[in-house]
Amino acid sequence: MIDKARSALLTLGLFALSSTSVLAQTQAQPQTPPVPCGGDLATFLEGVRAEAVGKGIPADAADRALAGVAVDQKVLSRDRAQGVFKQTFTEFSKRTVSKARLDIGAQKMKEYADVFARAESEFGVPAPVITAFWAMETDFGAVQGDFNTRNALATLAHDCRRPEMFRPQLIAAIEMVQHGDLDPATTTGAWAGEIGQVQMLPEDIIAYGVDGDGDGHVNLKKSAPDAILTAAKFIQSLGFTAGQPWIQEVSLPDQLPWEKTGLQPGMTAGDWFALGVAPRDGNTSHSALEAALVLPQGRKGAAFLTYPNFKIYLEWNQSFIYTTSAAYFATRLAGAPPYQVGNPEPGLGDAEMRALQTKLQALGHNVGKIDGILGSGTRTALQKEQLKLGLPADGWATPDLLQAL
Repeated sequence: MIDKARSALLTLGLFALSSTSVLAQTQAQPQTPPVPCGGDLATFLEGVRAEAVGKGIPADAADRALAGVAVDQKVLSRDRAQGVFKQTFTEFSKRTVSKARLDIGAQKMKEYADVFARAESEFGVPAPVITAFWAMETDFGAVQGDFNTRNALATLAHDCRRPEMFRPQLIAAIEMVQHGDLDPATTTGAWAGEIGQVQMLPEDIIAYGVDGDGDGHVNLKKSAPDAILTAAKFIQSLGFTAGQPWIQEVSLPDQLPWEKTGLQPGMTAGDWFALGVAPRDGNTSHSALEAALVLPQGRKGAAFLTYPNFKIYLEWNQSFIYTTSAAYFATRLAGAPPYQVGNPEPGLGDAEMRALQTKLQALGHNVGKIDGILGSGTRTALQKEQLKLGLPADGWATPDLLQAL
């Protein structure tokens, strides 16, 4: 699960402060000491060992975990050149929610029916939600990553770009070695240190790991029951509410207060139904729940109501296209039909999107990084400009809108 948004960790903001503000802040409250990083690798690892032992991990486990650590330049290259998410919802969802994956997912839910029943009974998370993540993360365990996990975490903890994120994960990996749940020499996973069939970081495995097969260990790489139950417990921790929906496809009337669409609070499902938004499945029983109307490719494309449970998808991965696709995937596994693609207006290419973001920034909007991605900040800014121009404020970037700006 690269760029997980349990990955609040993976999205780090940089805020510029004037020297006066920094001085005032320093005088007002003690500053968090910087996380040790960089320098001689052996000296750095001595510090990691001391910290691990100080937290109660036996010295021999720390020594075993850190013996032979090497910096992995491929990990640093991946970290410096993370790909950006520039596919449309239609493109990405059609590729990821394939017939083959749906068929395999149905087979897995049948094969591990007892485990999924336990997951729902104990943690309130239904099988389709877990199975969709299982499919999207590793194709049900087939593609788990081939980076040495210990080395990947040590590399990123030693590197000074994000040590505050990765040093605790390295300490947690040492604890997993102590428990016999990670072999420092042979355990592999994603370049950012995530492990197993549902791609979780060591701290989360320790906090939410469940021994589903009763062998005394939590092995997310080889044990499907461990992976299923651990994912369920983690999803529950993100705030999933049993018995409630997460996303629901809808049809739209010609006229709506488009400026109220997007991931913003203030409306219930019943409010949207009263405005003519119609669930394709006909189910209006959740009218009292808060609901956002999301339009991944504008008002002429697919449309969904997202409910409070959708927030767990945003915690898992902050990419709007990934989360919407994963949530839709789960509804398909639960029996929903394919969504109606509609006839969305053409979007923008990379250079055009960057030009649009630059223009929006010049107009005073905070769109974040100029990266060519139609993220939440860019969508919100677009809606405000669409309103000014007297256009339907659906947050979808088109060549005509770029020209109008």
